[in-house]
Amino acid sequence: MTDNLPLARWIVLLVKLPSEPSRHRVAVWRELRKVGALSLGQGVWAVPEVLVFAPGVQRALELTEKSGGESISLQAVGASAADGAGLAAMFTAAREDDWSEFVADCGKYEAELDKEIRIAKFTLAELEEEEQSLERLRRWHRDLKARDVFIAPHAAEAARRLQHCVERFEDYSERVFVALHTPDQSASDGGLP
Repeated sequence: MTDNLPLARWIVLLVKLPSEPSRHRVAVWRELRKVGALSLGQGVWAVPEVLVFAPGVQRALELTEKSGGESISLQAVGASAADGAGLAAMFTAAREDDWSEFVADCGKYEAELDKEIRIAKFTLAELEEEEQSLERLRRWHRDLKARDVFIAPHAAEAARRLQHCVERFEDYSERVFVALHTPDQSASDGGLP
């Protein structure tokens, strides 16, 4: 929602990089995408003037300089309230895309847990792998939440989905614990059918 927010200030970056080698352009592009910068056109990027974006913007500017490129940073606001709201809406739409991708990955995580339960793969190695996947989702959620300064509509759904993933992991953990600590019935009866 951008309706009740104060007039947002923006950092607008104008970045010009040598055409070769392309790895420099890719490195700057990746850094700006990672921080959540909004691409406004070739070599033009914008982020809200909020502290969370500063380190990534600084890294992109340093990469630009190291590659022999040029950059200009500008502070800006919309020329009108409608312009500012339009830029905030574009930024929020980009965050909505991020949240949609995150929710889809939560679904993949849950499907993976369903598969492991279905085939009764209750091992410590699998538990560790699933825990690492959950931690990746947690880090990703934390990063997205920090960048979502205008609070995109699907942020709340993403938080619910992450919580559901946590609950599903706890259930899977319990199943692994039970499987590993329950005596094998075939061994207790001498292995006879």
